[in-house]
Amino acid sequence: MKRTIQTLLIVLTIISCSEDKTLTFEPLTLDETRCSECPEVVIHIPVAVENQEIAKTINTSIKEEIIFILNYDDETDAATIKDAVKNFSDGFWELKKLYPEEATVWEANIEGIVSYEDETYITIELNTYLFTGGAHGYGSKKFLNFDKIKNQELENWELFQNRDDFEVLAEEKFRTQESIPMDKNINSTGFMFDSDSFYLPENIGFTAEGIQLHYNPYEVASYVDGPIEVILPFKEVAPYLAKRTKS
Repeated sequence: MKRTIQTLLIVLTIISCSEDKTLTFEPLTLDETRCSECPEVVIHIPVAVENQEIAKTINTSIKEEIIFILNYDDETDAATIKDAVKNFSDGFWELKKLYPEEATVWEANIEGIVSYEDETYITIELNTYLFTGGAHGYGSKKFLNFDKIKNQELENWELFQNRDDFEVLAEEKFRTQESIPMDKNINSTGFMFDSDSFYLPENIGFTAEGIQLHYNPYEVASYVDGPIEVILPFKEVAPYLAKRTKS
């Protein structure tokens, strides 16, 4: 009897470990606003805390993306997020010296969430708002997709086993959502696809609802049209994915 109980406990432990494969994240908030006239920089991101290779890969990719977003001066390399914040702030103060009466306070707000996770994939969604003067700021979204088995960040094309076939499906969904007749050019209702041909956005990510195609402002439409999003349910895109996902 005692041996049976011990065996049962071992089996339950194995099952529990095999089912619990989600990563643990802790929120990190950085408010780098130093004074009332200083650039406002606020960052909220998830940080993977496990001592695993995939956790290190995710944290490094998030850091590098934030550095890229904030790096105002292309000639200055930033090794850390704080370095990038300083570059961003320095850019504002340099402009203010040249145009003291015209320079308005810059703003950078970056918020990251885990938009999807299963045994194979995990996706981080970064939403950014930047204002560096002018008539308005600019909001954008960036998806970072990771393969948890290979411990690496994925390019968009690596998500699919047949990208061309998926693109055909995506165009059908896009046209249906945006009321573009199938027998008309993709720009016939006012979109601005280059060469008047449909193409996938730079940002494709996994969400709880399915695969999200996200076109940031100016990518295929004017600023006033805002971002364009299309969500394809997993049950429809499953045949096109490189690996299975939970549905």
